[in-house]
Amino acid sequence: MYRKGTEKDCKAVYELICALEDSTLPFTRFSDIYREQLRDRRYFCLVWEEGGEVMGVLNLRFEKQLHRAEKVAEILEFVVQAACRSRGIGKTMFDEACRIAEEAGCTRLEVDSNRRRADAHRFYLREGMSLTHAKFTKSLKSGLDEEL
Repeated sequence: MYRKGTEKDCKAVYELICALEDSTLPFTRFSDIYREQLRDRRYFCLVWEEGGEVMGVLNLRFEKQLHRAEKVAEILEFVVQAACRSRGIGKTMFDEACRIAEEAGCTRLEVDSNRRRADAHRFYLREGMSLTHAKFTKSLKSGLDEEL
């Protein structure tokens, strides 16, 4: 069942997102950001839990965008444990994220997804999303040294 994420979910959410990124992220920095987002109304962390174990996470951000002149929700991270996929968990979480975004006054839901995630792309298209943008990124070394 889905519910709002809490501080006690930090380690499980960390493990899911590390799996999503196929990387080991610095836990202390991750934990600081996670806890900060839980206190910030511009974020909503939705988790799926079964038997006391967090098996999925969908992290939303709400922002007012000048180029749209409206409030938009963005899925920042979304992952379901590999062993739990194809059971409808992702669809249920996605539908709930849409409801939460609408309730927050958002008129649109957006997501960025790495090119290598073809299964995720099929999922988003199946859920009625459109592929409309290309995202460009550039790493900035100075950002790695910055205090959170």
